[in-house]
Amino acid sequence: MPTLSRWFIKTGLIYLMIALLVGAVLLMQPVMGWSSQWQALRPVYLHLIFIGWVTQVIMGVGYWMFPKYSPKHPRGDLRLGWAVFILLNLGLILRSIAEPAAILAPQAGLGGLLGIAAVCLVFAGWGFAVNTWGRIKER
Repeated sequence: MPTLSRWFIKTGLIYLMIALLVGAVLLMQPVMGWSSQWQALRPVYLHLIFIGWVTQVIMGVGYWMFPKYSPKHPRGDLRLGWAVFILLNLGLILRSIAEPAAILAPQAGLGGLLGIAAVCLVFAGWGFAVNTWGRIKER
């Protein structure tokens, strides 16, 4: 298995564990009588599951298993693959910090940080598509 695929998949597993912890906190909040401010973590939970876990594992397995691009570059551009990994994780981490902060303190002006997170995630998705497109071909 390529190193980049291992990084995608292992990082995805870490996000799964964190998401399950956040989900448990969200479920315990009404039972424990905790402040409703914990609900600010709901979008973080969803992003950790769908981008951190699902998308990351799909990208890792896709990078590994799709047909070879060429004998010289079997998995496409390795630098672009790492850029996708970095942008995806940077975007997710920024969003996980900025979104609850923006909900709890809207006057703090964290919209720009959410914008940067969104741009990172969009570029990660586009980069993955560009790097994978040439590997999807007829035999």
